[in-house]
Amino acid sequence: MKVLVTGAAGFIGFHTAKRLLERGDEVVGFDVVNTYYDVSLKEARLRILDEAARHGPGRWTFIRADLADQRAVDAAFTTHGFDRVIHLAAQAGVRHSLTHPHDYVQSNIVAFTNILEACRHAATPHLTYASTSSVYGANTRMPFSEHRGVDHPLQFYAATKRANELMAHAYSHLFGLPTTGLRFFTVYGPWGRPDMALFLFTKSILAGAPIKVFNHGNHTRDFTYVADIAEGVIRASDQIAAPNPDWSSDDPDPASSNAPFRLFNIGNNQPVKLMEYIEAIEDAVGKKAAKELLPMQPGDIPDTYADVTELSKTVGYKPATPTREGVATFVRWYQSYYNDLIFTQ
Repeated sequence: MKVLVTGAAGFIGFHTAKRLLERGDEVVGFDVVNTYYDVSLKEARLRILDEAARHGPGRWTFIRADLADQRAVDAAFTTHGFDRVIHLAAQAGVRHSLTHPHDYVQSNIVAFTNILEACRHAATPHLTYASTSSVYGANTRMPFSEHRGVDHPLQFYAATKRANELMAHAYSHLFGLPTTGLRFFTVYGPWGRPDMALFLFTKSILAGAPIKVFNHGNHTRDFTYVADIAEGVIRASDQIAAPNPDWSSDDPDPASSNAPFRLFNIGNNQPVKLMEYIEAIEDAVGKKAAKELLPMQPGDIPDTYADVTELSKTVGYKPATPTREGVATFVRWYQSYYNDLIFTQ
């Protein structure tokens, strides 16, 4: 198939595009490669995708442009006839949304509108897009289920991603565009984002610097290894969303519709306490962390726990990577990547 992967230079986009190339798909990557974090890390990911296409069965094309630029998006759809669109580009980060909300409007609202419009006019067979566990916001009933409402976001980032879900439903209803939204739960692993906890903790522990542990370490998170995420994304993309024949307007299910629309949690289904996660990093690094215990940050959700029953039942999703194994793999990648950088500089 020919697949558009937006955010291909990003963490999850990179892993998803690489997996598609390895199975022999033709992948068109689309990414502006912005400066939200280290651009050299994004460029390194793109070089790996170039190599994967050069030596493997897949074909790779990269478009360096902004999804908020409607003409650039329309040109990509005019040039390529996509069998699938996997929209993973977004302005991520809870903290950043507290101080730079306009970045989220452009990257998460305007850009997604352009994708929806392009898919509509191109009659794209299936759009799969990234949402987030952050949409659960003030909800505290565990595990989080797609079948319960999510109308109390705790930060603007979550609000924009919830808006994406509602926008997708409108296009599924009005134009018959099949859409699948995936709510990601704390994704981690090699080539991860430098602003995420695993990256920050590993860097600080190796440097002998204290780590900032918010909420005094009382968080639990449904940490999900990135290879399991990429597998789930592709499985969901392969199976085109269809209307739910049992959907009732008298008792509407938030996760489905009488339109070709669906929402899934995609997580590990095994929440881990933050202190246990830190212990796994310490064991992998071989060094204890100095911890600075701090109160909860504004906008944080105390706990996350994904009910993945629907995704497992629908596409056979089954996360396979234990947290300690995934953390150790990340630490090995981190040490190798940054040692190589030091050696080549």
